[in-house]
Amino acid sequence: MSPEIEATQTPQRSLPSGMERLAALGGLAARRMVPGAALAYGGNVTAITASHYIVSGLSKHVRLGDFLEHCSPAGRHRGQVIKVEQDHVHVCPIEPGEPIGIGDLVLRIGEFKVTPDDSWCGRTIDALCRPIDGRGDLRQGHEARSIESAAPPSMTRSRVDKGFLTGVRAIDIFTPLCYGQRLGIFAGSGVGKSTLLSMMAAAAAFDRVVIALVGERGREVREFIEDTMGEHMAKTIVVVATSDESPMLRKMAPLVAMTVAEHFRDKGENVLFIADSVTRFAHAVREVAIAAGELPIARGYPASVFTELPKLLERAGPGATQAGTITAIISVLVDGDNHNDPIADSTRGILDGHIVMDRSLADEGRYPPINPLSSISRLARKAWTPDQEKLVMRLKALIHRFEETRDLRLIGGYRPGTDPELDLATKQVPVIYEILKQSPADRPASDSYADLAVALRNAASASAAPPRR
Repeated sequence: MSPEIEATQTPQRSLPSGMERLAALGGLAARRMVPGAALAYGGNVTAITASHYIVSGLSKHVRLGDFLEHCSPAGRHRGQVIKVEQDHVHVCPIEPGEPIGIGDLVLRIGEFKVTPDDSWCGRTIDALCRPIDGRGDLRQGHEARSIESAAPPSMTRSRVDKGFLTGVRAIDIFTPLCYGQRLGIFAGSGVGKSTLLSMMAAAAAFDRVVIALVGERGREVREFIEDTMGEHMAKTIVVVATSDESPMLRKMAPLVAMTVAEHFRDKGENVLFIADSVTRFAHAVREVAIAAGELPIARGYPASVFTELPKLLERAGPGATQAGTITAIISVLVDGDNHNDPIADSTRGILDGHIVMDRSLADEGRYPPINPLSSISRLARKAWTPDQEKLVMRLKALIHRFEETRDLRLIGGYRPGTDPELDLATKQVPVIYEILKQSPADRPASDSYADLAVALRNAASASAAPPRR
């Protein structure tokens, strides 16, 4: 066959044009940036310490806070960049006990994102959004959200102006809450923070409930979900990072939970966000920061702890117009019952109110042991009516009078009839304390003021009735 005939029968392979080659190059670059793609920036492990490992070859391709994937014969494990230097980066492993060897390959992933979906309600997940309730895989939503997202701009947010009932009489009377408020519950260990949080989680005022259990004892997680939440679990998502898990997971848990809450808020729903506790979140941030070489500045806490707290808490609150709200109930574990420790003091300044739980009241058997004189809701006037505000101020005055004369009455220095204000306080304050007692097994109060009025009326009738012969 002649070369001319062969040329006519064999198709000619034309070279790609300049635009086609540019498009192919752009597609290759795009695939390199997709997490999980076959091509990604990588480096190698050069040093290992007890808290982190060091990777070379990635300094120019990562940013602080990026996630990496460590590849070894045992599998793939994630870590987060906590420090970037000229020739290497420091990576904190997310899962404890990860087998790491010198020379292991480490690939860049980028930001950690979650894709919340309405079907997540009723589920319990870990800080990596993996289900831990044994009910199968999670269905992924349509929008990927970074767990490090910023709070909504101040001037685009709706105003907080509508109150709601928690069903806890001590709160509904003395520190009423509003949709979009951020409230702290301050108490030492073993005083009853988690019990009070469980009572508030059962409030019927919310469309969704998102709970972050940070640093909790592992045995209590199932008890909390099955016994405390019970039927309310159908509208609840629980994110768990127990005390034995790595500081990275304990740091990520409330961030993931807040991101899930933002998903529902942006759909126009009222969300209750509960974090137990923000102190353990701060402890996790401290561990990670010290591993990165930060120096402590306030009782062992590095400066980044006081940066991370407002970044997390400011994300709660009302959303933009037509959006919903995130009402945040944050428990704060005060070290050694010192309510002025750095974390408690910093958190108190960020939140819109605080509830103080006294160990002395718990010792007396008054549960929840809320101190009505030390507890404040900065938005209470938006929830009170004018008559309710006057009543509460009067009740606080009576309680203050009763408490400041306690020692005087114990030594017998009080004589009835000499001080009408004190006479009234000694009659009514014990009744007030009794009506404020409430346990998780009790029915939530639908009208706390009516319950208080009935109790005071019954006590007055009993004292006015003639003694039986």
